[in-house]
Amino acid sequence: MSSALADRLADVDARIAASARAAGRDPGSITRIVVTKFHPASLVTDLHRLGVRDVGENRQQELTAKADELSGLEGLRWHFIGQAQTNKARAIRAAASVVHSVDRPKLADALEAAGGKPLDVLVQVNLTDDAGRGGVGPADAEALAAHIAGCAGLQLRGVMAVAPLDEEPARAFERLRTAADAVRRVAPEAAWISAGMTGDFPEAIAMGATHLRIGSAITGPRPVHG
Repeated sequence: MSSALADRLADVDARIAASARAAGRDPGSITRIVVTKFHPASLVTDLHRLGVRDVGENRQQELTAKADELSGLEGLRWHFIGQAQTNKARAIRAAASVVHSVDRPKLADALEAAGGKPLDVLVQVNLTDDAGRGGVGPADAEALAAHIAGCAGLQLRGVMAVAPLDEEPARAFERLRTAADAVRRVAPEAAWISAGMTGDFPEAIAMGATHLRIGSAITGPRPVHG
């Protein structure tokens, strides 16, 4: 295992803690998810040795393969953060502890029908004007939350979003916080806000993010993927 990985992890964790304190928040209330997309399973093993327990993938095939290979790693939680097709719902539910990207009732129903252990899910909110992006509009988050709340095998935990590239992240995350408030009207305990990546996590923390999805700042550059 390279010392560079440990150094990058420590640096990001120090920046998370500083951002939390600047926002008047407890750093311990924030979950750092390391996104390991396109990296080998061996990197996840190295991260686990460094104390990482929350890792994220955004492709079902990669999630399934790594979760199977690393099933012996104690306490590892897999977060699925990519767009999900309904025909992949069973495989996703079998491998993931959390699905961040539930963006339509049909997907919630497919995850519910797949059965298995209770699954934590988040409503994905689209903070752009592009309807082709994943997620429901902020105004529709409450209705989707109500649908998910009716799925006995799913545990609604909160909301997730990606900040648009062409806007100040803080403004976008403010809209997400409004959507989070609406979701809590349906499920008061659904307090998770999954927001913030390598480039914008301080702004996400300031706006109440509880879960950060950080990749290259910890893992280093992704391997070339053909």
